[in-house]
Amino acid sequence: MRLTSRFLTGLLSVVALVSGCQVTAPRELPPVVATPTVYAGNPTTPDTASISDLPWQTFFADSALVGLIDTALAQNLDLRMALQRVEQARANWLERRAPLLPTVNGVAAAGLDHYGDYTLNGVGNFDTNLSQNIEGQRRIPTTLTPDYFLGLRASWELDLWGKLRSRRKAAYLRLLASVEGRNLVVTSLVAEVARGYYELLTLDNQLASLERNATLQQRGLDIMRVQKQAGRATELAVQQFAAQLLRTRSLGFEVRQRITETENQLNQLLGRYPRRIARGRALAQQELPTRLVAGLPSHLLLRRPDVRQAELELTAAHADVDAARAAFLPSLTLTPYLGFNAFRTAALLNPASLAYGALAGLSAPVFNRRQLKADYGRSVAVNLEAYYGYQKAIQTGFREVSTNLRGLENYRQVAALRQQEVETLTKAIATATDLQVAGYATYLEVITAQRSALEAELSLAEVRRTQFLQAIDLYRALGGGWAATAVPAGR
Repeated sequence: MRLTSRFLTGLLSVVALVSGCQVTAPRELPPVVATPTVYAGNPTTPDTASISDLPWQTFFADSALVGLIDTALAQNLDLRMALQRVEQARANWLERRAPLLPTVNGVAAAGLDHYGDYTLNGVGNFDTNLSQNIEGQRRIPTTLTPDYFLGLRASWELDLWGKLRSRRKAAYLRLLASVEGRNLVVTSLVAEVARGYYELLTLDNQLASLERNATLQQRGLDIMRVQKQAGRATELAVQQFAAQLLRTRSLGFEVRQRITETENQLNQLLGRYPRRIARGRALAQQELPTRLVAGLPSHLLLRRPDVRQAELELTAAHADVDAARAAFLPSLTLTPYLGFNAFRTAALLNPASLAYGALAGLSAPVFNRRQLKADYGRSVAVNLEAYYGYQKAIQTGFREVSTNLRGLENYRQVAALRQQEVETLTKAIATATDLQVAGYATYLEVITAQRSALEAELSLAEVRRTQFLQAIDLYRALGGGWAATAVPAGR
């Protein structure tokens, strides 16, 4: 009867252990949507070459802009913060590597114990030197028993199911993802500095146009005042010319304020306090890259930092799922020790006091596995989120490249037409002025011609700015602008 009860108890223990080790089946990710083989809106035949392969020192020909980007890469605070995120990920990777190796601690311990008369420890101490002999009868000591230990104690969890290796893999992949995040900051920083620089050149161009037109309008106002004194013009005409001149001058101050704001924004990107930004050639003298090619879409997946980062995050999340599934299985832990153990300090370093041993423990979750199930559910949700984030990064990349490719072609046509418009309206000012002096045109026609020419010049500057911004955005969208970063060795 006693044997049967022991057998049933053991059988129930085994059943409970096996039931506690059941692992949830892995979740399948949604099907992947095939990426296009060509970019939508690409007016040219796909080429294996891509402008993203060019270093930014080559892509940007303006030496003043190159100097600004150099300063930004050395001093920008966002980039320095990104570097610290890489160091945090590196520390986390080192932390995840540690559990795969034994933990060894040097131990120096001292303790006092008082054993009860009817305990195993008390009986075991019956024959020690601390025992007492009263009237021929030996007796368990009632004094405190000291215990000294000097040596090493270790603990080592054997990674039977790959749980620890999966966690280490996830940490390593997130280290690589943080490096790609740093590359993404570099790409964005290079693009933002270039955008701010060309914004400054545009504002300089517009300010020059306003000042030039203000000079012409002042001359027209002076002529109108002379004609009024001669009786050939009215006070209304003088007031109209004066009002137009005042508006042009006010627009000039607005542009000066925008220049100040843009310079301050650029200085912050450069990691310094406000100061004047040195310019190179004027906007009209700047040249767009002659050949802006996007390359093959497959190149985008290999080059663009946010896509690479999202892919690494997805792989890391999948490793977290593997670790969460392995947590349901039993874990084997070894706890050996080696050192000197004695109840007297004088005998502690005696070779006879050398003690060693090891304990192996196998543990598995049986009851109340809600924490493990919650961890598994959380890791699955994070894995799906990373999957959708990866798909979104790819779609965003294709959208930006296609938009900028089409924008470059469209704005090239817009710039050509606006240039013709400016030339035509500039001639119209001279014609209207000559006709007005000869009495064949009214002052309103002269004012209209001057206003139209000014608006066309300002609009042309905006279009040229947009052309450069489209080229910069295409360069960034293709993953250009970051230098190769060394991959941490080892796993």
